[in-house]
Amino acid sequence: MRFENPYLLFFLILIPATAAVYFYAFLLRKKALDKFGQGSLLDKLSTASVARKKAKAALTVLALFFVVIALARPQFGTKLVEIKRRGSDIVLAVDVSLSMLAEDVKPNRIERSKLLLSGLLQQLEGNKVGIVAFAGTAFWQCPLTLDITAANLFLQQMNTNLIPVQGTVIGDAIRLAVKGLSKTSEKSKSIVILTDGEDHKSDPLGAAEEAAKAKIKIFAVGIGSKNGEPIPVKDESAKFIGYKKDKNGNIVMSKMDIGVLEKIAEITGGQYFDASSAQTDIGGLVNAIRGLEKSKLSANLNRQYEEKYQYFLFLALLLLIIEYFIPETKGKKR
Repeated sequence: MRFENPYLLFFLILIPATAAVYFYAFLLRKKALDKFGQGSLLDKLSTASVARKKAKAALTVLALFFVVIALARPQFGTKLVEIKRRGSDIVLAVDVSLSMLAEDVKPNRIERSKLLLSGLLQQLEGNKVGIVAFAGTAFWQCPLTLDITAANLFLQQMNTNLIPVQGTVIGDAIRLAVKGLSKTSEKSKSIVILTDGEDHKSDPLGAAEEAAKAKIKIFAVGIGSKNGEPIPVKDESAKFIGYKKDKNGNIVMSKMDIGVLEKIAEITGGQYFDASSAQTDIGGLVNAIRGLEKSKLSANLNRQYEEKYQYFLFLALLLLIIEYFIPETKGKKR
C-alpha cells in the first residue's frame, strides 16, 4: 500500500490528542462526582451513562483516524492504463552567428532570443520539440523530444561559439528541420526560426518552398535593428576590445532583413513576428502553434495504482452514524 498524500499522515497526531482530551474530560467528571459523595453511587442515581459516553468518544476518535487515512489517499493494487499523447512536432531553428551578439536588443540578440524561446518552451508542454542551431552551417542541437525540460537545457547552452564556421545559412537550417520532420503527420508540424534575417547565399526562399511542399508552416521571428548595429568583439576575459570589421577595415553593421523573413512565412502559410522590442509578447506565436492540428505522438502503457480512500471514508461515516444513534442516557433510545 502507498499514500498519494503521505504528508497528510502528520494529522494522525490529532488521534492521541483527541483521545487525551476525552480522557481528561472523563477524569474531571469523576473528580467532580467524588466531591459530592461516592462516585459509583452517584453514577447509579444519574440518568447519564458513562459507559455509553465512553463508547461514543471511542467511535469519534476511530472515525477521525479513518478520515485522516482517507485524506492521505491510500492506494494498493495496480492496473495497466494506456496513455495516449497528442500534439505537434515543432523545430526551433536558432541563429547563433556572430551578428547575434549585436546589442540593439538588450543584453544582446542571442541572450534575448534564448529568453524568449525559453518562455515559448514552457507553453509547449505536451508537444515534441527539437532544436537546430545554425550559423555558417546547421546541425541538431536537440533531437525531437517530449522532454521540454531537457530541450530547455540544450537551449541555454547555445552561444555564438557553438559553430566555428561563421555566416548565416537560414536555408540550410530550414532544410535540416524539414528532413527531421519528414515522419510527422501533415499539418501537425512547424518550424520556428529565430534570426536577424541576414542570409549568406543559402537560398532561404527555395528552402521555404520545400517546407511548403512538405506541409510545414514556418513561423519566422525577427530580432535586431532595421537601421543596423555594430557587432562587439570581446577577448577571452569578456572585455570589450572593439567592433567587428570587414577586410577593408570598416565596421560591420548588422541589419535585420525583415523582407526575407516575411516572405519565408508567407510561402509556408505561417506568420512573421517581431521580437526586437523588450515588450515582445509570445502569446500570438503560442496561439499560432496551438492552432495546428494535433497528431498521435505516443501511446504508453503505464502502471497506475488504484484509489482505496473511499473505503476508509465509508468506515468513518459509518462510525459517526453509529455514534449519533447511541443515546447518552440509560434505558432510552434517541
